[in-house]
Parts: sequence; structure tokens; C-alpha cells
Amino acid sequence: MPIRQIKLDQGKGELPKVVESDNVSIKPRKKIDNKGNKTFHQAGTTYSDKLLDERARMLLSKEGAIKWIDKGLFAVQSQSGVGRYRVEWNGNKWICNCPYYTKNNKDCKHVLAVQYYLLGYVTIKGKELEEKKVTYSRDWSAYNYAQMEEHDLFGHILNELISTIEESEQHMGRPRLKLRDLIFCCIDKIYNKTSCRGAKHLFHEALRKQYISHAPHCNALSKTLLKPEITPILHDLIHLSSLPFVGIEDGNFAIDSTGFCCSSFGAYCEHAHGTKRMHNWVKVHVCIGVRSKIITDVIITDEYKADSPQFKKLLLNTSKFFTIKEVSADPAYSSRKNHEIVDKLGGIAYIPFKKNATGKACGSALWNKAFHYFQLHREDFDRHYHKRSNVEATFHSVKSKLLENLKSKNRVAQENEMLCKIIAYNITVLIRSMVQMGITPDFFTNVGVRNVISTKTN
Repeated sequence: MPIRQIKLDQGKGELPKVVESDNVSIKPRKKIDNKGNKTFHQAGTTYSDKLLDERARMLLSKEGAIKWIDKGLFAVQSQSGVGRYRVEWNGNKWICNCPYYTKNNKDCKHVLAVQYYLLGYVTIKGKELEEKKVTYSRDWSAYNYAQMEEHDLFGHILNELISTIEESEQHMGRPRLKLRDLIFCCIDKIYNKTSCRGAKHLFHEALRKQYISHAPHCNALSKTLLKPEITPILHDLIHLSSLPFVGIEDGNFAIDSTGFCCSSFGAYCEHAHGTKRMHNWVKVHVCIGVRSKIITDVIITDEYKADSPQFKKLLLNTSKFFTIKEVSADPAYSSRKNHEIVDKLGGIAYIPFKKNATGKACGSALWNKAFHYFQLHREDFDRHYHKRSNVEATFHSVKSKLLENLKSKNRVAQENEMLCKIIAYNITVLIRSMVQMGITPDFFTNVGVRNVISTKTN
């Protein structure tokens, strides 16, 4: 059996893709052993290579021997089990701080173990390697804490977020309800997945905790969602809730759209064609940060509105606060204008081309360049494009946590209700990140929230 050699598909500045091949010599050379017998061995392999390979597999067989610290950085346990060595990808090759690598400047057992780890292999039955699906560990202690405390922390964070809304002064007439209180109750009601009438206890609980100054009547919430003037306020709250992630997101974003079912029906097809009536639905276009899955901007349109025209606005709104490096989207967004927009913002667009697309520039040299890169380097392209799967995970999270249907029947109310869902989702992402990453939003002034979080992070 030849040694399984590892070769690297190196990309400058990127974590290399590790592929596997068997380095077999076509003409094995002769060798005379101690007894004078002629034997054969594979060219390119030595006893030292075999020994390093075996020890790398032994390291891989130990549970927790390799820890993925960051992109291109690993901590590998020593063979003796005491201490760890630092294995890092410097953009051109793997380096290790162990004595063997320092002395010989060549791959050591720790580097080989990391390469096998990236291949997704584990050692079983001695020296045999079998493919295994790569899994990623989760800090279950922090995750459990975030889930258990989410309901209590949600009110704290929502209160701080709503406090940024400026109230207009009233000089005459009957005192009206504060807009802050109404928006707080709308979002809290949607987060708890209850109707306006069934959320009475939530409003009194918020009043007891002094999040609001007055518990509104259930009809007041319905009237609030009908107001088109609160739509830009809700958009601003979405942008504000994403700002704490400016220092966390590394410039990778994904754009896509999905539908949310409405409670109203479309009667035209039933009347004109005699077909079964179907629910109306609204289309939600979002831009998300790949690392945290925070929604940075959202556009809500009618059900049959095209995807590609929304790309520019989503990206420009996101670029006001975040640095754009990579943007991934499905073929529905494939156009010369969208490629040009990403390039002007300093990023690279990873958007697959449609089947009938050609490399004709038509005034866009960038389109021609992107087309040939897509055709000639499909494997590398797919590695970047795969980040788009995070936006699908975001849609699943919103629909499973906050339901995939809208209760409002009016078009304006449906849009405002959907925006409230997005705000509630962003707050839940923020809570999880506060516990797991230790971030603190800039709009925090409430000492109580800091105390709750510090009990976990300190």
C-alpha cells in the first residue's frame, strides 16, 4: 500500500483546499535488504515519511487533539499529551512551532494531522482511514444559557432599542399614546406569537417592568400597524439592531428572497378559471451577514416582484455601515449591473450564471472576467458561493421561530408586521451573540442588562 500523500490547492491569503491522491511510482526501484534479498518499494516515500504519517493518524485518533481556533489557525495536541502546538496557514504554506518543523523546515506530524482533519477523515482500525462527515462543535453551555434567558433579555434589549425613537411634541388635544409604547407592544406581541387580544398579559407585564408608560388597548395595535408613517421607523430599527455586528462580520454577505403567507385569499383565479383559491403572500428580500446571520437590510414587495432589481438597494443600504468584500446570491440576481455594483463597493460577486448566459462583455469587462472565472474555476467558485446557504438558514430560523404567516389583511399592515418579525429575529441573534461572543450593543444604557450578561461572560 502506498502512503496516502497530501497535496494542497493553494490560494494566496485563503485557507487551502486539501485534496487526496496516491503517489504511486510507475517503475519501482530495487533495494537489497540485510539478508541480500531484492525487494521493491515505492519511489518518493521514506521511512521518515511513513513514521510521520502514522503519528499524524495517531494524533487524529485522539478526541479533541485538534482544535480549530480561527480561519487557518489550529491548536494541535502534543504526542505526549502535554501542551499544544500552533499550526497556521500563512497564505503560502503550513507552519508549525514544534521543534521538528523549526529545525527541518518541512511538514511535521502536526501539519499532516491538520491536513487529514480538513479532509474529513478519522483514524479507525489501526492505520485505515474512512471518510466521515465533518461536524462543528458548539458551545452548548452558552447556547443553553442564551435560549433559557432569551425571553427575559428580549424585553430589556427591545426597550433599549425602542428608546431611540423620538416622540413628537403634543401641544393641544387629548393626550395620545406614545409611539414607543405602541411599537414595543407590536414587536413583543409578534415575538410571543399571540393575537392582539391574547397579548393583554404581555402589556401589563411590560408596564410592571416599566418598559412602557401605558398598557394600550388591543385595537390600538391594529391601528398602529395600519399607519404607513411607521414603516421607515421600523426600517431604521432593523439597521440599528444590526450595528453591533459591524466589528464581527468579515465582509461576507448573502442576498435572497422568500415568501410569507397572508391570511387573505386571491379570488381572481377562482372567479375567472374556476380553480381552487390560494392564499396571497408577500415577498421578503433580505441581505444577511454570513457569519452571524444578522439581517442588515430588508425590502418587502408584492408576491411576483422580480429579485434582481432589489439587489442594488439592499447592498447600498448595507454598505452604509458594513465593509463589503464578498456577496453571494443565486442566478436570479445574475446581471451585469449587479456585478458592477459589487465591484464599485470594493467586493467580489459570486453569482452563478444562467444556462443561456454568454461571456459577451456588452460594455462590461467585469462580466466577461466573471464568466470565465465561473467556467474555468468552478470548484473554487462553489467554495465561495456555498456561503449563500446561510441565508436559507436565516429564512428557516425566522419562519420556525416567528411563524411563516402574517395575520394582517391590509397591505400596509402586512409590511409593518413583517418588519416587526425581522426586528424580533435580529434581537434573538443579538442575545445569542452577546452570550457566545461577548458583544455589547452601543445603544445599551440599562444597567440591569449589563448585570444579567456579566453573570455569564465574566
